Amino acid sequence: MYPHPNHIPQPPHSAGLDYKGLRPRIDPIQVPSPIDAIENDRLVWQNRTFPTLPGTHAPLCTSDFIAVDQGNASPKFVRVSTWNIPNTHKLASDCKIPLAAVFQPFADLDPREEPIPVVDCGPAGGNKWKCNLCRHETQVLPEYFCNLDSSLLRLDYLQRPELHKGTYDFVVPEEYWAQHPPQRITMPYSSAEPPPTGPRPPVPMDYVFAFDVSDQAIQSGFVRDACTSLFEMLYGRTLDDGTMLEPYFPTASRICIITFDSSLHFYDLSSDLAPMLVVADLDEVFAPIRNGLFVNPIEHQTSVKLTLENLPNRFSEFPERSAALSSAVRASLSALHGHGGHVVIFQSTIPKIGPGALPDPPSEDSMYGTSEEMNLHKPRDKLWLDVAEECIDDGVGVTLFLAPSAYIDVGSIGALASVTGGELFFHPRYETSRDSMVLDSQIRRVISRYQGFNSTARVRVSSGLRVTQYHGNFYKRSPTDIEFGILDADKTFSIELQHTGTLDCRSNAHLQCAVLYTTVEGQRRVRVVNLALNVVELAGSVFQYADMETTIAHYAREAMHHLTDQRIAIIRDDLTEKCSSLLLGYRNQCAAATKSTQLIIPEAYRALPAFILALQKSKPLKARLVSSDVRNYEIHRIKSMDLRSLIHHLYPRLMALHDLEDGIAVPQQIEQPDGTLDTQISYPSCTRDSHYFMETGGLYLIDNEDTIIFWIGAGASPQLLQDLFGIDDFMSFSPQTHHLPQIDSLLSQQVRNILNDRFARRRRLPKMYIARQNMDGMELEFSDMLVEDQNNGAMSYVDYLAIVHRQITTILTGGDVYQRGGGGMRAPW
Repeated sequence: MYPHPNHIPQPPHSAGLDYKGLRPRIDPIQVPSPIDAIENDRLVWQNRTFPTLPGTHAPLCTSDFIAVDQGNASPKFVRVSTWNIPNTHKLASDCKIPLAAVFQPFADLDPREEPIPVVDCGPAGGNKWKCNLCRHETQVLPEYFCNLDSSLLRLDYLQRPELHKGTYDFVVPEEYWAQHPPQRITMPYSSAEPPPTGPRPPVPMDYVFAFDVSDQAIQSGFVRDACTSLFEMLYGRTLDDGTMLEPYFPTASRICIITFDSSLHFYDLSSDLAPMLVVADLDEVFAPIRNGLFVNPIEHQTSVKLTLENLPNRFSEFPERSAALSSAVRASLSALHGHGGHVVIFQSTIPKIGPGALPDPPSEDSMYGTSEEMNLHKPRDKLWLDVAEECIDDGVGVTLFLAPSAYIDVGSIGALASVTGGELFFHPRYETSRDSMVLDSQIRRVISRYQGFNSTARVRVSSGLRVTQYHGNFYKRSPTDIEFGILDADKTFSIELQHTGTLDCRSNAHLQCAVLYTTVEGQRRVRVVNLALNVVELAGSVFQYADMETTIAHYAREAMHHLTDQRIAIIRDDLTEKCSSLLLGYRNQCAAATKSTQLIIPEAYRALPAFILALQKSKPLKARLVSSDVRNYEIHRIKSMDLRSLIHHLYPRLMALHDLEDGIAVPQQIEQPDGTLDTQISYPSCTRDSHYFMETGGLYLIDNEDTIIFWIGAGASPQLLQDLFGIDDFMSFSPQTHHLPQIDSLLSQQVRNILNDRFARRRRLPKMYIARQNMDGMELEFSDMLVEDQNNGAMSYVDYLAIVHRQITTILTGGDVYQRGGGGMRAPW
């Protein structure tokens, strides 16, 4: 993390902004490091337990820890912008810290942690209880009554998880079942059966796999690779070394297969011949059969295997150039009619036929920087929002795998995933050699992670607080509830809080998130996440327990939300103002006696300017021209990404592989306090994202959760290259290298252990590239990931810190507006 004396210069192709005016003399090594706190916290919490009672510092979201639920939810399920809530609106306003919380209700747990308890109380019961949110007392049935012990706790306190755990599941009775949607004036699909009414009995999640079989999808190999991955998902596979990959499709679920181009194709999987049934009407779609569309893949192996094996070749002889996506979604709804489920779509072409047919691409270059650029981040046809709403009404979530060779209008079709809570995967210019393993890992994660469907979430807070805003990928029908077709372990949503009164410092403030959902196995439950927070009346206590990652996530999602109604340049300026405002709030409240010429940053927010700058350099907000498809894909991801992934996505992890010590990233025998030996692996620290900390003879790995790039310096040792890639000549590398070979060397073992550890945590593979210094085009992408440098149409971290300092100084010395460059900007207060 220290600058190399012979560091390499920033490549000339990195375009950024220069500092305007007299540049202050700042040593880059003296500015706050964005990764010091992350690395220190990682080492502190490694293999340690965290008790969840309020009043303690929570580990950072980037650290691995073991949470012990003591009646307060683990930070893995909910994080807040400060763990000490201000008692009044005035104190919160003076501190300038946004009151926000990020919920991840289905977050994965460490295998060493207790699983989430499931409580089945049967009919409601009890004697009297007081709500800790509104303080109202409620009478319930006497069957729940229990005597108290000497500590005034129920005698069965430890036997009832709902009384002593912060996170738990309730099995709910019929009154909490989902309701069938009311009959519409115009139905989106035709059905021979009358629409059902009343409660919808919970059933296991069914899956519809819909394939675009247009010429582009077939010729790129996308359909073939998707079918291969589905085959392995359903039936497993035996590797060349004899290892058996077990199937991972849920045993209680059923499968349906639909293909589409200029018409829709259904398959009767109940017959061993799996006949194809064609529906040519794209406007009034219908399911041609009711029995045979969905089958258990184990009970009907012959038909399912035959269909998947024949799909890649069935449509190659008479290829179509178009694919009616909206009709395929409505056909899936027709098939899932009455019980909900999950639609997984593989799409390669822009849908130019059927309802919501999209026109030719807009002239993006002429729209950026004008009032028209907001339209690039909205659906170009309202029908796509209507179809997404129809999915929500039927309890259906949509996941899209996109593999376009040209513009596909993610801003329009991506609404299907964004509104229903599904996921979006983007593989432009699909290549089997590069993308097939990534695609397979993504499908595996989509199917195997914990998830629920037909979900509704509500956040309740203590009296004196209220929820003012929700951010994420969901559908909001009412002021209090948000709805998801599907909600999974990787998804988060955030809320913004506001005071409605004064909180009592002698008691806690409470947040409760309740998610009503149906499990994959078909059980209706409520996931409850409870959080108690200390209430304080001093600004110093608020800042002392502030959480920078949650603050960054709130700013990021707020920025993504405003992309549809504000220009990108204004959003970037607003982010800088918010950063300066927060730091000025700390100075005014906690360090008013310091000189105005001194930049004061609170310990919890030491890296805030760096992450705000990194957010401005992210693909949705960067100043340089970026395809609207890429921007909209990134917007979708950032709006629901878990905090750990978001932090690593904004500020990618850079690692110097040529400096790895022999004992790093390999199993080591560590003696425990009791004298026993334990096998552990220690992983190396990261390097700051700047050329200033790199050397020309180095070998570096950078990882932003989507992409990993191996950067090879022109002066890298041939032996180093031989040990990792099996090639010792710098000029002999192919830029098409997308997989790391398995070589019997220490370095190869270390790097593969590092990558395997990261894969075990995110559960899917990123795409891999090689970038040789001054040789390969991927070096431009690598340079853009070095967010501390002057690139991405923005200034360097050192210059940006000087700008923030100048804005704060302007206010402290009597100015009433921020100054940036030569122009003035309004102050947020």
